[in-house]
Amino acid sequence: MKHLRPDKRTHREGRTQVRALAGLLAGLWLAGCASAPAVREPVNLSEAKQAALAYVDSGDYERALGKVADEARTWIRTRAGQAKPNERLVVVFDIDETVLSNLPHMREMDFGYVADRWNEWVARGEAPALTAMRAVYDEAVARSVAVVFITGRLDPRDRAGTERNLQAQGMGGYQQLVLALPSEKGVPTAERKRRAREAVAAGGFVIIASIGDQWSDLEGGHAERVFKVPNPFYLIP
Repeated sequence: MKHLRPDKRTHREGRTQVRALAGLLAGLWLAGCASAPAVREPVNLSEAKQAALAYVDSGDYERALGKVADEARTWIRTRAGQAKPNERLVVVFDIDETVLSNLPHMREMDFGYVADRWNEWVARGEAPALTAMRAVYDEAVARSVAVVFITGRLDPRDRAGTERNLQAQGMGGYQQLVLALPSEKGVPTAERKRRAREAVAAGGFVIIASIGDQWSDLEGGHAERVFKVPNPFYLIP
């Protein structure tokens, strides 16, 4: 029997088709790789802590605080001058990283949080005032505007240390100090503080300014103006 020899042209066409198919598959694979989202490594925690401290040590943090404080003081001065007869004006402040700085404790803990150590720090009442924001407090008092502090510190555990700390830092002349209650555990910060401001307003006060270092301190209304203080250290949603 005579064997038939394959046609050379058929071989060439077959090889061409195989190469074309291989090229198509490779192209599809590369396209898939290109379209897949790249996994980006987050900022290293040590670098993030160093950046926060550099922000403080460079003076940028203090300058940013001063800018907000100047704006708040100007508003309080202006609004107090426009007060109607018998209008009871009040400014609401958060405490931590708003009027008192916990940076000495954060440095000591390398920005870690240990509940017992934090509770001891609050009980000692040694947090220094943020001087720019204390000037806002002084502006309110000088203009006969009441001051209310609304904080996430816990009542009754943290009340004595907080009262002592505010008094020692020249901010003891407030209308009310509102701390979080154990029964409010699980209530979002923004909602808890909104309720507290609502209660202040229901007591006959006009809240002309709400000042805090977290947006959750300020959300929810019941204030004519809000002032966000910079905080590069932590976030409370």
